[in-house]
Amino acid sequence: MYVILVYDMGEKRVGKMLKLCRRYLNWIQNSVFEGEISELKLKELILAAKEIMDEQHDSLIIFNSRNANWLDKQIIGVERNSLDNFL
Repeated sequence: MYVILVYDMGEKRVGKMLKLCRRYLNWIQNSVFEGEISELKLKELILAAKEIMDEQHDSLIIFNSRNANWLDKQIIGVERNSLDNFL
């Protein structure tokens, strides 16, 4: 499945969440990630995120779709992280 993940964490937890999300998805900008992920890996990510989060103050929002072809992405301004890989 294709996922867009957005988080808002307290200052003390934001670094840990950034490292966690980078292991599973592609960083787009500040607290936004996207990419293909299996259902099992997504569950693993959510469990690990819950260990980092303070659910009374932090939020994690996940949008999912069957695949990236179902979404149109339009970038206006600077793209923070290009997904192109150069060899």
